[in-house]
Amino acid sequence: MDTMIELPAMRRSAELAPNTADADNRTVEVVWSAGARVRRATFFGEPYDEELSLDPAHVRLDRLNAGAPFLKVHELDTLDAVIGSVVPGSARIENGRGIALVRISERADVEPIWRDIQAGHIRAVSIGYQVHRFEVSKPEAARELWRAVDWTPFEVSAVAVGADPAAGFRAQHPLHDCVLHRRDAPTEQGASPMTDKTETPARDAATPATTQPTEPVETEDTTMTEPKAAAPETKAAAAETRTQPKLQNTDAPAAPDTDAVATRAREAERDRVSTIYDLAGRLNLERGFAEDLVKRGVSVDESRRLILDQVAAKSDETRTFGHVSVPLGGRDERITRRDAVANALLHRYSPTLFQLEDAARQYRGMTLLELARESLGNAGVNTRGLSRDEVATRALHSTSDFPEILSAVTNKTLRQAYEAYPRTFMLFCRQVLATDFKAMHRVQLGEAPQLLEVGESGEFKRGTLGESKESYKVKTYGRVVAITRQTLINDDLDAFTRIPAMYGNSIAQLESDVVWGIITANPAMADGNALFHTTHKNLAGTGAALDVSSVGAARAAMAKQTGLDKKTVLNVRPAFLIVPASLELKAEQLVAQNLVPAATSSVVPQSIRTLAPISEPRLDAASETAWYLAASPNQIDTIEYAYLEGQQGAYIETRNGFDVDGVEIKCRLDFGAKAIDWRGLYKNPGA
Repeated sequence: MDTMIELPAMRRSAELAPNTADADNRTVEVVWSAGARVRRATFFGEPYDEELSLDPAHVRLDRLNAGAPFLKVHELDTLDAVIGSVVPGSARIENGRGIALVRISERADVEPIWRDIQAGHIRAVSIGYQVHRFEVSKPEAARELWRAVDWTPFEVSAVAVGADPAAGFRAQHPLHDCVLHRRDAPTEQGASPMTDKTETPARDAATPATTQPTEPVETEDTTMTEPKAAAPETKAAAAETRTQPKLQNTDAPAAPDTDAVATRAREAERDRVSTIYDLAGRLNLERGFAEDLVKRGVSVDESRRLILDQVAAKSDETRTFGHVSVPLGGRDERITRRDAVANALLHRYSPTLFQLEDAARQYRGMTLLELARESLGNAGVNTRGLSRDEVATRALHSTSDFPEILSAVTNKTLRQAYEAYPRTFMLFCRQVLATDFKAMHRVQLGEAPQLLEVGESGEFKRGTLGESKESYKVKTYGRVVAITRQTLINDDLDAFTRIPAMYGNSIAQLESDVVWGIITANPAMADGNALFHTTHKNLAGTGAALDVSSVGAARAAMAKQTGLDKKTVLNVRPAFLIVPASLELKAEQLVAQNLVPAATSSVVPQSIRTLAPISEPRLDAASETAWYLAASPNQIDTIEYAYLEGQQGAYIETRNGFDVDGVEIKCRLDFGAKAIDWRGLYKNPGA
């Protein structure tokens, strides 16, 4: 009795014959599948034969006929990999083969590929496909046969080497059609299936017939052993087998036993190598690990044990398949359930920020302890008869999803609070990423040297760039808080939501404290002078109230800033007016666009009204009268802030507590900031 099995998306490639192409329309017809059998291995490395049924009722052609992409070697992560597309409506099953018309892109970078296709250098195609249903059978004296009886091809790719001898760009000569027709026809009276297959292989018209047996070259093992029995099921299996043509000579003497032994040894070694590589690839292990097993001659059984040990050492909980290209199926049920529970908790925390999803409605209103009990049940833990304390303890220290659900809730509430906090410094500062915690040196480049006139036959004179160096490094800030099992028992959701939210808020405040602390502390620069200093010509000699004339004087001072050679005028233009909270209203009135003064003398120039006001209450602690101008960081460096690469912003981790009976939440920030150039900033002490 056949067994029905569902598997994820796979790929299959094949050898192909010289092709023909329509140069005017940039089209070429391809045979994307001939149903060849391919050897594969199960999760634990057991070999089986896979066959794609080309019964029109078994193949879903909707995606191909909708204009599926024609890719470059199954590349899916970039648009440049698309080198054409299937002509809509052209995909079909004809004479037991899958055929489609492909139109090649007119992009310049695709032109070399198109020329190679026309010349016959690129001779193979491959398909990416999703099997929805297999029929699994076990022919006598053969491996299991997994026959795909419901599957979807979803992309076609040009590849360098294939495994299916009949798939590829279609040839001009109609021999392909004739050959396949003969293969599918009943064998003649007295002819064996092996003889019929040898006389009519699926070959291209331009491929010369071989007169000597050859050793097949395989990218996937497609050579199948022919069963001796002549049962109808066995014949059907033989009709789908792809082998290299062999010379039939009934008069030839039997091969010596030594040759047979050598042949069996070669086949066994190929099986060993292919099984090791296939199993390591399916479990997402490095190829070098598989190569080491192959070179050391480790047996298949021992290799299987070592590979599984390696997977366990990496704590890889996800079952992966090396041949999966696009996840077409639904999401994993466990992940879907975990996200739904997390959404229900977040909606309970803040209905306005987190809308309740349909999948989460069944968990609405459940207490933390009830959710913990359900998570244990989903993990196979019997909670009948357990006390509230036992349920809480096991949920926090078991393999259930509950710790991950709590982690998702804490992460989302922290991130939401972190992003909601107003960080006013980001407008006039520049963000970078640090690769490590070492000091970063920022060179303050001077202006380019002036061009000098070059006379006839004269020399070009060399110039130099002046520079000044500033340095700073990223620092780590963090804190750990513990949430105990009492929290679950008391159904205290705030511990998992409000505490992370407060963390997110405090992290954003810390970033603002660091950056605005540079403005208020007025630290020394690399030249020994303070950031705002008369030597730097960015500090007003006498304080002046915030008005048109004082802002105009500050703008003029910034425009007159010179390069490091003290000669070249940089013409720095301010873009932001920075004030303490006490001057916020006055700053907004100064730059207001819709105020029409009664007197001409009170008119605010357009150049001042284009300034964007920034109000920061941290400035009030240092001075309620001082105000600042800042240029855009796109024109000149001002203040630079950095996160550790891969750890931008707030980062939170959770783990089962060791010192406490519960869950520990660790919040971390890797952050640093430094004033890079004083010429893009100006300060007036105010009055």
